[in-house]
Amino acid sequence: MSERLSDNAAFPQKIGVREFRGNLTAYLRQVRQGSTILVTSHDEVVAELRPPAPSYRPRRQPGALRGRIRMSEDFDETPPDILESMERDL
Repeated sequence: MSERLSDNAAFPQKIGVREFRGNLTAYLRQVRQGSTILVTSHDEVVAELRPPAPSYRPRRQPGALRGRIRMSEDFDETPPDILESMERDL
């Protein structure tokens, strides 16, 4: 394997397509650990591999909206016109 494999995550390392293809597993392991890798073809960068951005989802907390949401008194009551339309013969 190439000696170009490094643990230095501060600077992206450039590797050729053939080198990348030949050591794919090792390079993907480095990316998983936080490294960025630039894949080149004829000294031109054709791809940048880096770990995905962390997805941010705030944790839901039961009761967080307590006191902010109110149900109307007649929430469970069916309005008379809708009730009548459901009971009518077809």
